[in-house]
Amino acid sequence: MTDVLPGRHGQTSSGSWGQWFAIAGLVYVLLVAVATIGGGFKLATGDQARELFAFASNPITALVIGTIATALIQSSSTVTSIIVGLVAGGLPVEIAIPMVMGSNIGTTITNTIVSLGHVRQGEEFKRAFAAATIHDFFNVICVIIFLPLEIMFGFLQKVGAYLANFLVGGENVSMGGFNFIKPLVSPPINLVEGTLERFGASDVVAGILMIFIGIGMIFLSISFIGRLLKELMTGRAKDIMHYAVGRGPVSGLASGTLITVLVQSSSTTTSLIVPLAGSGVFSLRQIYPFTLGANIGTCITALLAATAVVGGNAYFALQVALVHLVYNSLGVLVVYGIPFLRNIPPQLAEWLSGLAVKKKIYVAAYIGTVFFLVPSALIALSETMGI
Repeated sequence: MTDVLPGRHGQTSSGSWGQWFAIAGLVYVLLVAVATIGGGFKLATGDQARELFAFASNPITALVIGTIATALIQSSSTVTSIIVGLVAGGLPVEIAIPMVMGSNIGTTITNTIVSLGHVRQGEEFKRAFAAATIHDFFNVICVIIFLPLEIMFGFLQKVGAYLANFLVGGENVSMGGFNFIKPLVSPPINLVEGTLERFGASDVVAGILMIFIGIGMIFLSISFIGRLLKELMTGRAKDIMHYAVGRGPVSGLASGTLITVLVQSSSTTTSLIVPLAGSGVFSLRQIYPFTLGANIGTCITALLAATAVVGGNAYFALQVALVHLVYNSLGVLVVYGIPFLRNIPPQLAEWLSGLAVKKKIYVAAYIGTVFFLVPSALIALSETMGI
């Protein structure tokens, strides 16, 4: 009977082993999905990928696309994986970077919605809503600081390029014979492409269908990975949070990073902490660094996806994934590291939660404004000014 029931110190059942094998299989599906998107764009556009994405040449528009897409999908992991796939197909890196920044903002809508579960509890709702929106304000401040700098100097793109060169050894993006990903992902991609061609699909049609197939596979794989990991890790993750979050900023940051790496979803991690903040287990200042750790931990999915990319654009896919990591890490160092900036997100979150407790209409107005109205206004403004 020792392998039937999970014990307090860990799961040893055959069912849990089956779930871990299922996760390994779904990670493989994710790798194939990203490579399929890149292959589809190459097949459909040939050497015209840059012209295909001319409509998104505006960095403001790219930021908005990343924000709205993530707000609707409620998964920055999914969106950043798709962005990596787009870069593999030819999306310019300078356009992908604002999209990644936007995905950071869009993902925060999930924990904001989770906080609404406390809406009837007064002070509990105030604490939960503040815990949710502190993540929003932090990510917005990061964009306000870093997007203009990136537009003017391209420093994130340069840092990402340096790190990509360092990791892959210069121009040899395939890392020679060490690239074991290509032989793993190539057979299913060739099967899909060959099947579409046998049905008489042109290169353009086959490429577009491959893109949609790849996106669908990403949705399914990340969704099921999240569900399985929550079943396997949620209880342990809560124990870790109780033990580590309240011990100080460094401990909170590290635990937020670790748990998000394990569940591959910052939305899941921050949504787990919101009810604990609402119930008063942790203060707003205690969960603040934990949510920043989630920002860093979520980068693992894009980095994992980048390993699936092969060919001439593999370098750029890795570059964008590294930019995501550098951007989120710099955000923590600059915004949380400077006392004046560090205090802005909690102050704004407490102010907004005070309004939300008095009138619930502020909640709907906030979500609609931050995630939909402001992005739409930015697009209109950028088009008017010809940015």
